[in-house]
Amino acid sequence: MIAEFGHFALILAFAVSLYQTVVPMVGASRGWQGWMDSARPAALAQFLLVGLSFAALTVAFVTSDFSLRLVYENSHTAKPMIYKISGVWGNHEGSMLLWVLILALFGAAAAVFGDNIPPALRARVLAVQASIGAAFYAFIIFTSNPFLRLDVPPFDGRDLNPLLQDPGLAFHPPFLYLGYVGLSMAFSFAVAALIEGRVDAAWARWVRPWTLAAWMFLTLGIALGSWWAYYELGWGGFWFWDPVENASFMPWLLAAALLHSAIVVEKREALKSWTILLAIMAFGFSMIGTFIVRSGVITSVHSFASDPARGLFILGILVVFTGGALTLYAVRAPQMTAKGVFTPVSREGALVLNNVLLAVSAFVVFIGTMWPLIAEMLWDRKLSVGAPFFNKAFTPFMIVLAIALPLGAIMPWKRAALGRVLHPLRGALMVTGAVMMLVWAVSTGRSAIAVIGAGLGAWIVFGAVAELIHRTGSAGLSRLWRLPRADWGKAMAHGGLGVTFIGIALLTAWQVEDIRVARIGEPFPVADYQITLTDVDEIEGPNYVSTVATLEVARNGRVVATLQPEKRVYPVQAMPTTEAAIDNGFLRDVYLVIGDAQADGGWAVRTYIKPFANWIWAGSLLMAIGGIISLTDRRYRVAAGARRAPVRPVAAE
Repeated sequence: MIAEFGHFALILAFAVSLYQTVVPMVGASRGWQGWMDSARPAALAQFLLVGLSFAALTVAFVTSDFSLRLVYENSHTAKPMIYKISGVWGNHEGSMLLWVLILALFGAAAAVFGDNIPPALRARVLAVQASIGAAFYAFIIFTSNPFLRLDVPPFDGRDLNPLLQDPGLAFHPPFLYLGYVGLSMAFSFAVAALIEGRVDAAWARWVRPWTLAAWMFLTLGIALGSWWAYYELGWGGFWFWDPVENASFMPWLLAAALLHSAIVVEKREALKSWTILLAIMAFGFSMIGTFIVRSGVITSVHSFASDPARGLFILGILVVFTGGALTLYAVRAPQMTAKGVFTPVSREGALVLNNVLLAVSAFVVFIGTMWPLIAEMLWDRKLSVGAPFFNKAFTPFMIVLAIALPLGAIMPWKRAALGRVLHPLRGALMVTGAVMMLVWAVSTGRSAIAVIGAGLGAWIVFGAVAELIHRTGSAGLSRLWRLPRADWGKAMAHGGLGVTFIGIALLTAWQVEDIRVARIGEPFPVADYQITLTDVDEIEGPNYVSTVATLEVARNGRVVATLQPEKRVYPVQAMPTTEAAIDNGFLRDVYLVIGDAQADGGWAVRTYIKPFANWIWAGSLLMAIGGIISLTDRRYRVAAGARRAPVRPVAAE
């Protein structure tokens, strides 16, 4: 009965989304206040209904209601409760329900917190947002219904994919979807502005917090996915340039460009058409990611094995919304004239460079991701594009971006003199040089990656510090704590990017890998450590059987860690997984993986010494915290300069 209630609530949400798409849009075009105001209760009702639907599906998973096909295929009575709950979105149908729940959440948030937005613009934004929801409600109801029943309920389920039974993967999809779907608000604001034919500083002020929130969640989602891949898959890496990883990374790059471009619109009323285009493309690439994950056209460890016909439906949604928005953009773009004039050496010029680098790097990732599919379709050739291509094609753009970032952040508007800009950055330059010399001294004879990467990271970090000090002006450090929160948030986000640069560079250049057959009681050396396999046991978990190795890690004759890597087998799906054991440290990780038993009585053991690994995710966390700090700035909470357009009080007949 609860499942039928959830299905009915989903259908009602679909109906409300259709109403919200049509009525407020007509009301905005005619100036009918009542019709425009109806968008707000409709958005709240839609969120309530889809929330009830999602809650009904969650109850089915928690209570192991195997009469639902989705629960039967993705759950099991022996599964821990956290994975019963995460099983709700650990599949195609349930994850799409989460997708529309978050879409409705953002629409409801815009309805609640949109008091300062002119009624006509707010009505159009909510109508566009509802139209996206209507398309995906139709997709779920007609092709991916999560509430389908089985004629004969089985006694138990087939269990969730063992790779998804992990805390990292329990939280990774919700954060990623909050970012993916959150970019729909930037898209809705862009399309609403194109319909009205007006883009100004107030519009940029309204769109930036939504974009910032989406970018922040996307940062956390990508970081969680990278962290999960690092410790769960047993391969020791943090990024594989997998198609699905790329699918989340491309909108992240475009959202970062959109954030910086909107600053120019807000402060200087320039780059209007480019900012609108970025808003369209950022959400367009989010839908491309949805298509890649669910269409089956590209194979990935992260993707849902799904019917290609569903992929065609999503492709149709992508074409209609992105194509329609781009068509509207082509019609309206000539009307969006820029007012601000600036020289290439200025903050505007630096932000243009930032946008070009981020946008081009996103398209480089897109080409590398889609090229195997294009080659197979056009020339019937099987190609593989891997890390070597991405590293060589993508890295140069990031190097230029890292060099330009501190310079652009400290430049004045309209025009700047490069010599005067470098003056506040002298301290940052000196510290950067010292860091590079230190790294060079430690890594003599190794790759130059460590020196260059650490130098760029230090330049970004200390450039952000120098910018904060520079903003205090003649008041000195006493004014530092009174700076706007947006300035602190920006410095934190830029500094986090620098920390991530340092972590990636030093990990890539200095990591040590050792693969060998280890025997119980016989120590073996890896870098500065002595590692001893002391025991191997078989244990039984809630829904798996595990081979657990115990290894002691010693340095200079002293045991610094005792680690227990596992090799699990989930009987229901007969699928093995690897559980790495990691001794995390501020400057290094010791990473151990147990393999198969050998014929001579030993065990395969893989050991990594990974310097500065945690700096990668610490930097991502700092970037997200920077976003949170910026969102608390009063200028984001109150849209200064918002104008209410006069509305004729004409009653609808």
